[in-house]
Amino acid sequence: MREAGSLCLALLFPLLRALDFGYHDSEQLGSFLREVHERHPSITALRSIGRSVAGRELWVLILGKFPNQHTIGIPEFKYIANMHGDETVGRELLLHLIDFLVTNAESDPVVKRLIDSTRIHIMPSMNPDGFEAATVPDCQYSKGRFNMNGEDLNRNFPDAFNSNNAIVQPETQAVINWLKDETFVLSANLHGGALVASYAFDNGNPDTGTLEGYSKSPDDDIFKHLAMTYSSNHASMYKGNQCGNSSVFPDGITNGYAWYQIQGGMQDYNYIWGQCFEITLELSCCKYPPASQLQSFWNDNKAALTEYIKQVHLGIKGQVFDQNGQPMPNVIVEAKGREHVCPYRTNQQGEYYLLLLPGTYVLNATAPGVGSIPKALQVPNGPENYSALKYDFIFPDVSITPRDASCPTKPLYQSFQSPSAALKPALHFLALMIVLCTVFT
Repeated sequence: MREAGSLCLALLFPLLRALDFGYHDSEQLGSFLREVHERHPSITALRSIGRSVAGRELWVLILGKFPNQHTIGIPEFKYIANMHGDETVGRELLLHLIDFLVTNAESDPVVKRLIDSTRIHIMPSMNPDGFEAATVPDCQYSKGRFNMNGEDLNRNFPDAFNSNNAIVQPETQAVINWLKDETFVLSANLHGGALVASYAFDNGNPDTGTLEGYSKSPDDDIFKHLAMTYSSNHASMYKGNQCGNSSVFPDGITNGYAWYQIQGGMQDYNYIWGQCFEITLELSCCKYPPASQLQSFWNDNKAALTEYIKQVHLGIKGQVFDQNGQPMPNVIVEAKGREHVCPYRTNQQGEYYLLLLPGTYVLNATAPGVGSIPKALQVPNGPENYSALKYDFIFPDVSITPRDASCPTKPLYQSFQSPSAALKPALHFLALMIVLCTVFT
């Protein structure tokens, strides 16, 4: 009976044809993703996170050992492409990345470990309406850049530095909701029109260094590492000025603000409010190149796309528990000197993930209104073993859920150098502990 069932499945789902190097419209894209999921149901899940203005599905294919839901200890990663509809290379690269991962899931040790250790979300097109509007290959700007309401989706997210007063579009809202639903750790969004890896911040104020022309985040060293990881594994991005224009990018990377200022950008929103490190990848000098060049783009980016996913395993991960062994949500877990204005907190399973380069750090687990636990940890190079360092915090005298940490819900990013208000109870608690230790020792 089992052999007969397998034969029936083989007849129902014939062998998946190799994905061609051409442009795929929305119908073809959806058909390909459905076919992939039908052929590989054990390692894939297919979801729509919403619809475009014109009602097209915003498809996401998820790959992993447990693709249908989050698993404690397995970090969430995502790629998004084609948020500017006329920037088309990333859209096709992500389709080929999906094809490569599912085809090699058992035969390639690197791919197998990636899928076993990571839940990988891939959205080939955030702006399918724009893609359909950009019908003719063109190296320059076209109307397909915008969504059907004429809005630039990469200027449409709430901004932490300035009030951009944008009317949030359906595509943008879908991504915002997606960030709330998943515990994303690392991301990249794929664009075109240059060849460079750009990192936060895209916007800023004098506290972040804009007076010097560079908007610096608390995790600037990590962002540089992430950008360099992609650039150095790309065939030519690392060379710095492959498009022959006035912009020169040493090592093929740039701080976003240092290149040009953006209000309402997606990567800043991810980092500040989504607890997800995201960089922007500009992958082609020509926004919409001829289809004949797509195979060359895949060859140039293949190694970088896979190596970047591995970086989700940088740093430390773990859970926070109360005295009864119950996970504690809303606990702030951050490294000393890297406090975020919107504090990074544990999810409903009490989990935290912090991207950190190898080195020694003091982590602070702070339950607002309860107390704080500091811990010094030596962080190894997690990507080598496809796992961040695991460390769990336990609050021995606590059996209550801490109140939610304060976080700006309106555009606000002031006093960048000082700790967030939510962290002040932790500092007071540490000061008290120092005094007590001095008295009793």
